[in-house]
Amino acid sequence: MSVFKTQAWKDAVDKVNYDENLVPEREIPSVLTKADGSKVANAWEWMSVRRPEVLDFYTREVYGEFPPRPEEMTSEIVNVKNDALDNTAIRKEIKVTFRQGDLSHSLMMLVYIPKEAPEKVPVFLGLNFKGNHATTDETDVLETGRDTDGNLVELARGVQCERWEFKKAVARGFAVATCCYHDIFPDFPTDEAWRQSIYRIFYPEMIPAELNKKHSAIGAWAWGLSRMLDVLEGEKLIDCRRAGVCGHSRLGKTSLWCGANDLRFQVVASNDSGHGGSALFKRNLGESITILNMAFPHWFVSGFEQYNDKDADLPFDQNFLMALIAPRMLCIGSATEDLWADPKGEFLAGVYASEVYRLFGVPGMPVTEHPAADVNVTGEISYHMRTGVHNILWQDWDHYFEAAEKFFGIKPDRCI
Repeated sequence: MSVFKTQAWKDAVDKVNYDENLVPEREIPSVLTKADGSKVANAWEWMSVRRPEVLDFYTREVYGEFPPRPEEMTSEIVNVKNDALDNTAIRKEIKVTFRQGDLSHSLMMLVYIPKEAPEKVPVFLGLNFKGNHATTDETDVLETGRDTDGNLVELARGVQCERWEFKKAVARGFAVATCCYHDIFPDFPTDEAWRQSIYRIFYPEMIPAELNKKHSAIGAWAWGLSRMLDVLEGEKLIDCRRAGVCGHSRLGKTSLWCGANDLRFQVVASNDSGHGGSALFKRNLGESITILNMAFPHWFVSGFEQYNDKDADLPFDQNFLMALIAPRMLCIGSATEDLWADPKGEFLAGVYASEVYRLFGVPGMPVTEHPAADVNVTGEISYHMRTGVHNILWQDWDHYFEAAEKFFGIKPDRCI
């Protein structure tokens, strides 16, 4: 991805702290403190008063507004393979088209569904980085994911199979659906990316700088996930009442924002999402708001820049975002070598968000001490820290499926 590697950006990166001993003692604000200064007393007050306040704050100051629903949305099954993944799955490629007046925008979904399931199956949705053809070793999957010049961002097939493991997911009894995030908003910090994004059909007269005041790439990607779920609600083999959303890195930030806005997602998993996702800014370990905004200004609304160099004085922190998922299942994943994303800060955001879960009579995060590597902590807020680098692997997915099975009441030994 392109980044603005100015000298100021390089200087900021050179000053990043990776030493836990240098993390300052700072109070993390409570999300239960309402705008008028009073405290939330119960779950009803959270849902009716405080939650809307927090959601409105993140909409205005961080991730921006969702586009509206399109005037017309159609889905066309382009390909079906009934013996996919060694005859364990049904594979569908679905073209989804959004129309607004005379303008339209399309994306291609790749869906794998367990073939021999005795009943409707739960589903996980997620966006991919390099195109649908990069997520699977099946060589006849259509190529997707293009840059602003119309070129595929990845020519090779199957280069990110390890991130998806569709066959294992299907054996676990889950359907999985994905599309390339570039098909919704090309991930480049340029005006042309805005002009080729989904926003172009809703706001054709607005210039990118004006759009960025109220909208963002993360907002567009999150919106796209919700529209994908709309389509899957028409799939007779999928139970969309048991839907999860999962994302890695910037798409982990996206899954959180999607889950905050779309309550249909009963499980929200954020893998290595770091700052601007699940990590606490106030810890000052790893990436900062300034670095985020310098490198990826399109990810957030332009007003987020007002918090540059102010991580220590924020009136909020990412425990606020985590709390918007309550009382649904929230899964947070970290990696031992991903200090840029601050694993302990990701964990602590879940700990602090638990005060909202307790309003609903459940503990949220079941522990308060950062667990050792490769230990799964499974509660209404689940956490694990995989040994290794910034990535999403089967070990991560395995815990997200475990958490979903617990939340949905599925027996752990269920296997198609």
